[in-house]
Amino acid sequence: MTEPALRLFAALELPSAAVAALAAFPVDEAVWRRVPPESLHVTLAFLGATDPSRVLAITEALDAAARDRCAPKLALAGPVLLPPRRARVLSIALADRDGALGALQARVSEGLDATGAYEPEQRAFRPHVTVARLRPRARAPRSVEATVEPLEFSGTAVTLFSSRTSPQGARYEPLSKIPLETGRKAD
Repeated sequence: MTEPALRLFAALELPSAAVAALAAFPVDEAVWRRVPPESLHVTLAFLGATDPSRVLAITEALDAAARDRCAPKLALAGPVLLPPRRARVLSIALADRDGALGALQARVSEGLDATGAYEPEQRAFRPHVTVARLRPRARAPRSVEATVEPLEFSGTAVTLFSSRTSPQGARYEPLSKIPLETGRKAD
């Protein structure tokens, strides 16, 4: 009997202070469905439907990509609607001042590509955290007036998640986690 495919993605996990700030971002509940705080993350690569037999190779690729174990230093930069035309998600952009997150994402993408379980995105990596999704039949605004405090933080882990969708939203189960060294005791 063949195991069903897993819906996988690799993500950078966030410290509690960043999660709290993102969860507190004001959202028009009539237009947007808030992402639960426990689901806030930075997607590094979306693999989609994947044969479960590839999980070990994927985990090894993520471990190699995070080999230096240094957590990218980031800051909340401001709200952004994605995609820019006909937005479906409300996100908070991240400032990656030293390019460490971009470099980590490139290593993740390259390593996952080598496993055969992932085809790298053609578009440039755009660091962000999705905080809300457009409700069915709602019309997305053209802009967002709210601002976010430019909180600085470091990611805490590179994690391989399995995503299970339901009418209530997606649930994420961590399959493997590579902790990162933040250099901060509070993270």
